[in-house]
Formats: sequence, structure tokens, C-alpha cells
Amino acid sequence: MNNTEIEVLLVEDNMNDAELAIRALSKSKIGSNLVHVKDGSSAIDFLFGKGLFAGRNINNRPKLILLDLKMPKMDGIEVLTIIKDNELTKKIPVVVLTSSKENPDIERAYALGANSYIVKPVEFDGFIRAVSEIGSYWLLYNQYPV
Repeated sequence: MNNTEIEVLLVEDNMNDAELAIRALSKSKIGSNLVHVKDGSSAIDFLFGKGLFAGRNINNRPKLILLDLKMPKMDGIEVLTIIKDNELTKKIPVVVLTSSKENPDIERAYALGANSYIVKPVEFDGFIRAVSEIGSYWLLYNQYPV
């Protein structure tokens, strides 16, 4: 893997959760090329090379997207819909990592093509372990289409 390959796009508006996720991935030596954006609109701009990310090589897609649902500007459901409806991005694994245990959110995320839905553990150690295991599975073990 070259150093410019993006492994993880973290879409998370809660800075505490974002910092914990970044720490968990770097501590387990995976996800070294991580991009963090704070809202859904920025995630779409990043993926499609718009706004602040104009000119970015959109063929350099992340290997994994960690997506929160409850965010400002554009929520995770809207982001997921756009990702899974576009030929360029629909094969990128999207793991919804959110605090919502609501069944309608879970049903909707899977119906739209989420690859996994994980409720954020409340306790520090559980959160770190969950993110580390998510990263290990999707970045080390999962096989991607060519």
C-alpha cells in the first residue's frame, strides 16, 4: 500500500468520539491514513472532490467509511444514500458507528446498503476495543473487489 492511499474516512461530529476512534486505530497500527470530517456535507465533498476538497483525486477512495448518523448539515442516512447510489462509491464498506439503538435507524441503514451497524459503547475501553476490532476486520481481513 502506498502512503497516499486513504484507509479510513471517519465522519463524526463529536470530537471526543472522533479522538477516541483515531486513537484506537492508530494504537492498533491500522488506519494510519485516516481522514476525519465533522459533518455529512464534508464527507460528500471529500468523496466527490468538491468544496474544500476540490481537485482531490476521487479515484483514491477510502477502504472504509465509519459513519455517524446524527450530524449537522447532512445526517448519516443522507450520506449513506448518496454513497450507495453512486457507482464510484457504492462498493466502499460503510460501517455505521452511532449512539442510536433505534430500530428504524438500524432498518433504514441496512436497507440503504450499510455493511454493518454498531452502537457506540458508552465506556472508554469498550469504545476503543470496538473501533480497533472494526478496523482490524475491514482493513486487514476483508477482501475488496478489484
